[in-house]
Amino acid sequence: MAATGAAEVMGDRSKAVDVQAVVPACDGATPKDASAVVQVEGKLVAVPGTAPWPLWKLCLLALPQLGVQVMWCFLGPCSAPFMVHLGMGHSLATLNNIAGPVVGFFTGPIVGAWSDRCTSRFGRRRPIIIGGLVATWVAGILFSASEHMISGPGAIAFAAPMFWVLDVTVNILQTPNRALVADLASEEQQVPMQVVFVFFMAIGNFIGFSIMKIYKEPTEHMLELMLLICGINTVCVLIQSLVAKETPLVRSPDASVSYCGPVWSIFRSVKGMPCLFYHLALVQCLVWIGNTAWNNYGAQWFANSVYQGNQHAAPGSPEKIAYGEGMSAFGLGGQLKSVLQLVSALLIIAILLMTTVRPRTVYAPCILIGALVNFLASFAVGQSGAFATVCLTLSILPETGSFAIPFGLVATLNKRAEQE
Repeated sequence: MAATGAAEVMGDRSKAVDVQAVVPACDGATPKDASAVVQVEGKLVAVPGTAPWPLWKLCLLALPQLGVQVMWCFLGPCSAPFMVHLGMGHSLATLNNIAGPVVGFFTGPIVGAWSDRCTSRFGRRRPIIIGGLVATWVAGILFSASEHMISGPGAIAFAAPMFWVLDVTVNILQTPNRALVADLASEEQQVPMQVVFVFFMAIGNFIGFSIMKIYKEPTEHMLELMLLICGINTVCVLIQSLVAKETPLVRSPDASVSYCGPVWSIFRSVKGMPCLFYHLALVQCLVWIGNTAWNNYGAQWFANSVYQGNQHAAPGSPEKIAYGEGMSAFGLGGQLKSVLQLVSALLIIAILLMTTVRPRTVYAPCILIGALVNFLASFAVGQSGAFATVCLTLSILPETGSFAIPFGLVATLNKRAEQE
């Protein structure tokens, strides 16, 4: 028997973009349509539920995805400037951002397996989510308050590893969310709930960019903004916890437990896959190189290159003012990008589900627009803030298109399996 655990396999931050990974569960894991589990002759038997959950309740269960997306949207463009604000060099501050993909690759599957095997009386998912929330509060405050706690180079030495810890805690908070919804949703509700997740991700990004516009220079107010974002996550998780009703997992004594197995299963599952899989994997890798550049370094491009600002300039100087204007313009562009993300994502999902258009036919124009936008941003934007805002807004299309690939990939492979 298998259970589903959500795993973040990309190094995005506006994403934060999350992809579900199927990981092996222990013997006796409760299926998503089970409302009770009984033990018969030493074996666990699931008793199917009677009525599906109302869609509005499932939407409340998915609400923490909004809060997590606010966190990723804020951390992505602000983490490197904050490290520079503390005194770290630009190159090292950029290198520190590899925390996202490295931590996400390992944390997602491991936490997913941990959640699948949790035997708490409160259920499998909620204890992990609440634990991740508490850990995120601690790591978030320590990271954002590093300059207030330690002065000089010590603040850099403390904040850099704490940023990695924060990445781990947010992944712990994020991973079981989709799995909880998948556990409780009926088969007919799975696709509508994917649309709900897309909606919450876009709204979360919009809120995240709006929070960055509260101050001209968000990196000088990291602690205040982090407290606000952690508060948003707390409200979302609290609502989810009050609505959710999970059946505790009863595991047989001889059930095997391996929390690192899901990581190795990723490597094993790649072997023997069709050529289409490797082709799409290469395309996704290249697309996310561009997505990561925009998500993590778009703010620096606006403030330093387009508006010719300087983060370390004297207060009130033209360079300092220009830097604040660039950050504000980036926030506006991010808000517009979030709106386009919502519209385009819903449009792509509708096309894939309601027409016979091949996924690559939808994805290819998104990639081409992204390539054109990257070229214009590199060679044509110059110091035009309006042009840069247009480029930032359109840069979301390759990322949005990349989320449609799992739908098309599964459909294509299933058809080929049926023909064989």
